Amino acid sequence: MHTQKKFIILAGVLFSLMLLLAACGGENGGTGDSDSGGSAEGDQKAEVTVDSKMGEVTLPTDAERIIAPYHEDSLLALGVKPVAKWAIGNSVQTYLEDQLGDLPKIEWNMPVEQVLKHSPDLIILEHGLDSYEGSYEDYQQIAPTYVMTEEVTNDWRKQIEVFGKILGKEDKADQVLKEYEQKVTDAKQKLNDAIGDETVAAIWAVGNQFFLFEQNRHSAEVLYNELGVNTPELVKSLGEAQTSWNPISLEKLSELKADHVFLLANKGEQGIETLKNSSVWQSTPAAKNGNIYVVNDPSNWTNKGLIASKDTINDLLEYLVK
Repeated sequence: MHTQKKFIILAGVLFSLMLLLAACGGENGGTGDSDSGGSAEGDQKAEVTVDSKMGEVTLPTDAERIIAPYHEDSLLALGVKPVAKWAIGNSVQTYLEDQLGDLPKIEWNMPVEQVLKHSPDLIILEHGLDSYEGSYEDYQQIAPTYVMTEEVTNDWRKQIEVFGKILGKEDKADQVLKEYEQKVTDAKQKLNDAIGDETVAAIWAVGNQFFLFEQNRHSAEVLYNELGVNTPELVKSLGEAQTSWNPISLEKLSELKADHVFLLANKGEQGIETLKNSSVWQSTPAAKNGNIYVVNDPSNWTNKGLIASKDTINDLLEYLVK
C-alpha cells in the first residue's frame, strides 16, 4: 500500500512537470521562432492590399483620420466621417452639410501644408493626380495613400465596395447598396404610377446661364437610366456628357418639349427671373402647365454618390408624386 501511494505521488509530480514543460514550449516555440511570431502577431496592425492606379497598395483597415476630397459621400454612406471636407473657397457640397457642417474645409487641390495640418492616417485621391497640388509621393510621406482607378472614381457603387474593403466595412457596403437598389425599385413604381410616359428634364441655372442635363450628367443618370423616366428629344440630342459642360441658349431652351422641368438654382439666381419674364420660355409645355419645380439646393443633382442619388430620388418623389 505504501509503495502504491509513493507511485501515485511520483506519477503526479511527473505529470505536472510535463504540463509545465509543454506550456514553456508553447510560449517559447522550442527554437524561439514562435516567440517572435507571436509578438509580431500581437503588434501587427490590420491591413488590406487593394489594386489602385499606382498598382497594388497595402493600407490600414483601422484608419480613423481620413481625407477623401469630393468623395465624402461614399465615406458617409459607410458611416465614416472624414477629418476635413472638400471645398472650393467657400463652396462646399451643400447636400452633405447636415453631416459635415462642423468639419474644417480642405481646398479641392489638396495643398500639402493643409493635408499635414489635419494629420490623416489615410488619404484617398481620384485617378486624376494632375489636379492636386502635391505629388503622390508627397502624400505618401504624410500617410498611406490610395489613388482610385478611373473606374472607381467614376462609379460610386464600385467606390463604396472598395472603400468598404479598405475600411473593413464590407458588410456595411453590401447593406447600403442593397437598400439603395430597393429604394430605386420602389421609386420607379411610384413615378410610373404618377406620371406614366411623361417626360422630365433638369436645368441648372448659374447666374444668367442655363445648363441642360444630358442623360448621364451627374444625378440625371438616376433620373433617366435608373428610374427609367422618359427623356425629352432635346435632351437626347445632346448625346453623352462631355468633360466641358457648355451653357444652352434661352432660344434653344424654347425647344424643350418636356412635361416636367426641375429648375435647379440657388436662391436669388438671375436665371430664375429671366425664365419667369421670358415669353418664349413661358410657352413651353412644362411652363404652360405649371410643371416647373424650383429646387434651391442643386448640389445633390450636380454630384454622383449614394447619398446624392437618394436625395435626387427624394426630390423627384416630392414634386412628381402627388
